[in-house]
Order: sequence, then C-alpha cells, then structure tokens
Amino acid sequence: MSMIDEKDFQNKKIRPDTWKVIFKFAANYKKSYVKVLGGGMLAGLIDLAMSFMTMWAIDGFMAPGTTRHLPVFIAVIVAMQAVLCLTVLMIVRNSGYLEANLCADVRRAAFRKLQTMSFSYFDKTAVGYLISRLTNDMSRITEIISWTGIDLGWGVMAIISSLIAMFAVNFKLALITAASVPFLALVSIFFQKKILRYQRESRKYNSMITSGFNEGIASAQTTKTLVREELNNEDFFTVTGNMKRATMRAAMISAVYLPVASLIISVAIGFVLVKGGHDVLGSLLTVGQLNFFINIGNMMFEPIRNFAGIFAEFQSSQAAAERVVDVLTATSDITDTPEVTAKYGDSFKPARENWEPITGDVEFKNVSFCYKENEPVLKNFSLKVNAGENIALVGATGGGKSTIVNLVCRFYEPNAGELLIDGVNVQERSQLWLQSSLGYVLQTPHLFSGTIRENIRYGRLDATDGEVEEAAKTVGAHEFIMKLEKGYETEAGEGGNLMSTGQKQLISFARAILADPRIFVLDEATSSIDTESEMKIETAVETLLKNRTSFIIAHRLSTVRNADRILVIDDGEVVEQGSHKQLMKSKGRYFELYMNQFKSEQSAKSLAVT
Repeated sequence: MSMIDEKDFQNKKIRPDTWKVIFKFAANYKKSYVKVLGGGMLAGLIDLAMSFMTMWAIDGFMAPGTTRHLPVFIAVIVAMQAVLCLTVLMIVRNSGYLEANLCADVRRAAFRKLQTMSFSYFDKTAVGYLISRLTNDMSRITEIISWTGIDLGWGVMAIISSLIAMFAVNFKLALITAASVPFLALVSIFFQKKILRYQRESRKYNSMITSGFNEGIASAQTTKTLVREELNNEDFFTVTGNMKRATMRAAMISAVYLPVASLIISVAIGFVLVKGGHDVLGSLLTVGQLNFFINIGNMMFEPIRNFAGIFAEFQSSQAAAERVVDVLTATSDITDTPEVTAKYGDSFKPARENWEPITGDVEFKNVSFCYKENEPVLKNFSLKVNAGENIALVGATGGGKSTIVNLVCRFYEPNAGELLIDGVNVQERSQLWLQSSLGYVLQTPHLFSGTIRENIRYGRLDATDGEVEEAAKTVGAHEFIMKLEKGYETEAGEGGNLMSTGQKQLISFARAILADPRIFVLDEATSSIDTESEMKIETAVETLLKNRTSFIIAHRLSTVRNADRILVIDDGEVVEQGSHKQLMKSKGRYFELYMNQFKSEQSAKSLAVT
C-alpha cells in the first residue's frame, strides 16, 4: 500500500463494522467464547461471595469473639477456591484454543483472498505492509479477542453484582460509590481519541519497518553495488524513530489515564470511609458491613481500572483490525460474474467438466487500458491473432508490449473495448479457464521453495517423474540438473535463490512446457541463458510452438526472426507488422532497430576478441 493509503488510516473513525468482520470468524468458536465469558462472570460472582463471607466472619463470629462457625467458614472458602481454580483452568484452556484457531482461520482467509487479487492490487500494496498486517496486526487482534473476554466477563459481572449488593446493604454509601462512575466515563471519552490517534500512527510505522526489512533483504545485492548502506540506514533510523515517538506518546497518554482514573476511585473510597466510619460510630453500620463496602468498592473499581488498560489495548487493536479487515474486504479489479462462477467454478472449486477447450484465437477490439488514471497505455487498440500463430512483440521499453500480453493473460482488465478468446469475450469465462491454458516464462523467473522436480511439476501436478524429466530434457535443463548432487531432488531455495538466473529460467521453461498450454507467453525468456542453452531452447521452441498461439516479447531481435508475424509496438500502437523478411525489406522502424542492434553486437564481439 502506498504511503498515502497508509496515512488514510489516521483519519478513520472507529467503525463497528470493522469488528463485525473479525467476529464472524470468532462465531465458529461460540462455545469456547461462551466458556471464557461465563468463566469470567463466575469468577466475579465468587469474588462477591468471598466479600459476603468476610462480612459474615467479622460480624458473625470474630466481633462476638466466638469460633462456632469457623469450620463451616473454612469449608465454604476451600470449596469456593476449588471452584475458582477449575474455572481459571477452563478459561485459560478455552482462551488459548480460541486464539490459536481464530488466528489460523483469519490468516487462511487473508491468504486465500490474496490469491484471488488482481495484479493491480499488488502494484499498489507493498509486500512489507501485507506481511505486517498478516503477522503483527493479526496476532494483536486475535489476542485481545481471546483473552480480554476473561476481563470483560469478570469485570461486567463484578460491577453489576457489586452495585446490586451495595444498594442492598446501604443505599447512601452505594450512591457515593456509584457517583464516581460518570466521572470515569468522561475521562475515558477524553482520552479515547488521543490514544487511538497515536496507536494508529504506531501501526503505520510498524508496517513501514516490516516493509523496510523486506526491501533491504530482497535488494541486498543492489544495495551493495550502489553503496546505499548508509542511506538505507538513515531511512530506517528515521522510520524507527518515528515509531518510537508515536509509541511513547501513546504510552504516555495511557500512563496519564491510569493515575487519573485511580485518583477518582481513591476519592470515592475516601468518601465511603468517612461516611461509613461515622455510621459505625453511630451504630448505623457494622464493622463487617463497612469492610464489605471497602472490599466491594475495590472489587467494582478494579475492573474499571483494568478497563483503562483494556481500553488502551483496544485502541491499538482497533488500528490493527482496520488493517487486517482492509485485506479481508479488499475487492479485486478482476472478478467473475455469479453466472460465470456458477457454470465454470472459481479458482478453488473449478467446474472443469464445463470448460470449453481453447483453440487459441485472440482478438483485441478497440481496447483501451491505463495503469494510472489519465495515463493511457493502449488507446483503441485492435489486433487479430489466429490460433497457432507465433507473434513477436518488439519496440522500445514502455511501449505497451507487456501490457498486451498481460491483458491476454487477464492479469488486468481492459478499461474499454473487448478481448476475445476463440471469439468469446473473456469476461464470459472464468479466469481459471483461461489461465489454466497459459504457459508463461518470465524474464525474471520465480521458483517456489521445494525441489527442482516439484517446481517443474507445478506445471501439471499429475505429471509422472518421467514426464517431468522429459520436459527438462526438451529445454536442455536435464544436463545441469543431473550434475547437481541430489539431481531433481535438489532444493531450489526461497524464490529459487539457490539456483543461478539461467538455471531458474530453464526450470521455469520446463514447467511451462509440461503444462502443455494452448497459449504461450515468452517474456525475454532466454535473456539470462548462455548461447549454447539458448540454441537448445530455440530448437525446442520451434517444435513446441507449432499449432499453439504464442506471444514473444523480445529486445534481442535475433531471437524472433522465425516468428510468423512481428509487431513493432510504439506508444501503445502497432506501427509496423510482418515477417522478418518483409520488415527488413521495407527498411522501416524494425529495420533500424535490427541494424542498430546488430552493429552493437558486432562491436561487442570485436571488443571481446581484442
């Protein structure tokens, strides 16, 4: 997410619907939550009963100087403590169960949501912010939901039962005690906005720190080559300093809130002692009853005092919840209609039996597209590609080549116009229907954690070991794989970091071939491969691309000479098209590009020889 979007959280008011989204997940564990709340309430009732027992002990047999009821008193106290221990055990078990399962469910839902988001979402959302939301923020909100139920259940029951008991014992002292509650409410409202503001600011900077770590690790090589260590360090120190200040301000406000609340409580208890002491001296109140009021007053005010801490935690969790819910409720720019989903299924439950086979005809009809508003990349773009045709896209960087293939793959949706596959608008078919028939080899390929065999098999999960190895042989990857100590069982590493760029490209090519796609997209697919490997792949490609629609993006024009049609793309338009021979003969834009590149390559070879 951009910095502007992160700052937007600063201005949002507390929204009850934010918590509704989270509590929908908690509803799956209603029994556990009821046990936690019920256990807290039972603990509150036991505390009240203990105060009554103390009053009975003072007035019943301590003041008269008799021990006649002492055995009964001890037995009841022991029984109550035993029940309290069992209650606490039940609360802790269910709170731990609730926290673990709730956190797992929300993270699964968020991860599932991210799998369905279009590329435009990730264009606008930094990886570090997402990681922070699904780790730190997620843990915070599930923790407060799971464990504050204890304090809420006990606190609510303690306050209600205490007030009822106090009014039953002495109406005047109860009024003195209850009169402090509105003052506590006003103090809480006063501090609410300030605490929330700085907690939101703290969560924003926390996301930036996570993003900084992610970017610093991912770009370690670039940092070294550009000598950015000191600059990166300064940027990171600035962000951490900002977070420290925001966190300290939130802590300071909370620190002021607690003693102010305690002062109000202490004043109320002081008035109770003064009035109750006079009543004891006047024989209007017993010592046991006065002690009962002090105990009950503390019992009522303790949860209120705790609510101050819970309130501060809730403010922090509110900011965290907003970020998590922002992920859970995000909407993709590309969605299948209910009618399409009903027939073809979705990414997780595909109805493959209803899928029409793809032949490979592709047509753009007056397509317009822009990544940013008022910055068009394609304007009324039209193109007809026949099934099995090999199309090469060449031209200057930023001309729209990648945009064209991204639209073909339905990674983005046209802003206007239509994209047809086999004569049908792609919006009338499911995304998975199209993307299951795609083979895509990127300029910077990505491998998943796991073995080489597993990475190739991702192209078709039911492929046999023999088919996996045959795909590798086809692209010339088998030879280098077998030289590795564990062969196909060699770990590729996170993102393929244990493989060279050329090796990753060969593996990704084998993966695409194994999928047996009807539409192939090669984005500078041989740019990081040595000349010998490139020749092997080019030979394989000529065979594999027969009868398949293919789009090849190439800066090195020597790799597209055999394409059926070469399109020269400039500023989102086809300025020239034809075969290599036709374009060279016409001596237009393609001819200039080719000759300039040829001269550059010859100069580089001459320098290498000398």
